[in-house]
Amino acid sequence: MGRFSLLLALAAILVPLPSAAQGRDDGENAGRGPDVEIAPYIEAAQVVTAEIEPGDDVFTYTSLAAGVDAGFGTRYSQGSVSLRYERRIAYADDVADTDTLSGIARTSLALGSPHVTFEAGALASRTRVDGGGAATIGNFGRRDDATSQVYAVYGGPSAAAMVGPAEVTASYRLGYTRVEAPDILPSVPGAPTVDLFDESTTHNLGVRAGIAPDRVAPVGIGVGAGWNRQDVSNLDQRLDDRYVRADVTYPVSPNVALVGGVGFEDIEVSGRDALRDADGDPVVGPDGRYVTDDGSARRIAYETDGLIGDVGVLWRPSRRTSLEAHVGRRYASTTYYGTLAYAPDARSSLNVSVYDTITGFGGQIVGALDEVGTDFDVYRNPVTGDLGGCVIGVGSGNNCALARLGSLRSAIFRNRGVAASYGRAMGRTSLGLGAGYDRRSFFGADGSVLAAVDGLVDENFWLAAYATRRLDRRSSLSAGVSASYFDNASSDLGDGLGYSASLAYNRDIIAGLSGTAAVSLDGISREILADYLAASALVGLRYTY
Repeated sequence: MGRFSLLLALAAILVPLPSAAQGRDDGENAGRGPDVEIAPYIEAAQVVTAEIEPGDDVFTYTSLAAGVDAGFGTRYSQGSVSLRYERRIAYADDVADTDTLSGIARTSLALGSPHVTFEAGALASRTRVDGGGAATIGNFGRRDDATSQVYAVYGGPSAAAMVGPAEVTASYRLGYTRVEAPDILPSVPGAPTVDLFDESTTHNLGVRAGIAPDRVAPVGIGVGAGWNRQDVSNLDQRLDDRYVRADVTYPVSPNVALVGGVGFEDIEVSGRDALRDADGDPVVGPDGRYVTDDGSARRIAYETDGLIGDVGVLWRPSRRTSLEAHVGRRYASTTYYGTLAYAPDARSSLNVSVYDTITGFGGQIVGALDEVGTDFDVYRNPVTGDLGGCVIGVGSGNNCALARLGSLRSAIFRNRGVAASYGRAMGRTSLGLGAGYDRRSFFGADGSVLAAVDGLVDENFWLAAYATRRLDRRSSLSAGVSASYFDNASSDLGDGLGYSASLAYNRDIIAGLSGTAAVSLDGISREILADYLAASALVGLRYTY
């Protein structure tokens, strides 16, 4: 799938939705169409960048961009999208001309009934990659050789219905993720290069039937099943995870309930070996990735089957507050997971998620997109135009899909961590904050080229924040910071810290035309590879139709 095919897929997620929602004539939307906001724009800017480390050069370039920020909402359908294409034109031979596509979209569309919806999301982002697999949002340096584009898109239906006293729910998600190969990977001479993720497809299916407490018995009962299938192109890796489980809910007060469940799960992670040359060394293709030996036997990297179970507590004192915490046994070890959603009013929300799952890079990105709320604002670096680590919304959902990039290794892994986001709108001021920790323990089959990564652990600590302030009717001020500390499983490259800070002043000149002045500081600090630090300034104009 090419870059512009993915662009069309990203844009198409929201394009047909307002017209589909417009036909509704119920509830609060009776007699009127949906609330739709569409703001297409074109932009031109001049940028000067002073490289502080490792060199001391100053270079300039012109940025031409076109994009759209849009959203819509009805009683049962919502969606938001921010999409931008930028062409960077440099004035020196040693500074690359670049094309960049970035955007994020998320929608939930009622299909004739509020109980049947179509959920979809998409992501496009530029990242910088090093030889250890660490990924940092955005582009750093005079050339674009070490940057890559990450694309992800998913969609699928969800349904709920009452069958007698039981509520039956079902959902399916089909996802696709792709990472373009960078031209070069900064690395230590002689150190092995990480096999970077190429592309994958994901299938997630879940069904459940449950009876609420006091409908038939004092306790609630339920039974469900799920299937998670991920196919990674690198070395034909495959994750196949199937489970069935039953659960019980015991209310101890109007706001608190104890929950517990038990079931059976069968998980298998497998793949093939790389093609070998005459000396027995793995063959690396022109894209820097291992070439799969399609004739080799499929090898098991991880498998387990048997009983799973957990116990937990539910606390729901109001429709604006929900806490769920579980501890149990899964993946042949102790597991913890849970969520907290707190929205004290329509202008603010806090969301926390603790997760523990087995997945690949593509499955993780698709899962993070599925958690993103449908009503959000995107903060972009005003100089580079890149997305920040989080999009901030005041609805439900953890909105930090990009901040979880961390590592682009192709191997499937056990993924544990915590993600938190907070958003608030206060009159003329809006702010958002996201923070988290992500841990990946990789699987590799004995006798295969990935055996070297089996049991290795990558850790990523991340932080993202932004604030905007409307100074008066014609001007505003915005600021953003992000940081990501990557603890690499490969001792050859060591740890790294990527960071960015920006400040922008925007002023409306005439109807539709606005001007921007901005400054930013971007850098990467690493133990082995050379550090990079640059300061940039921008002046530009935007026309919004």
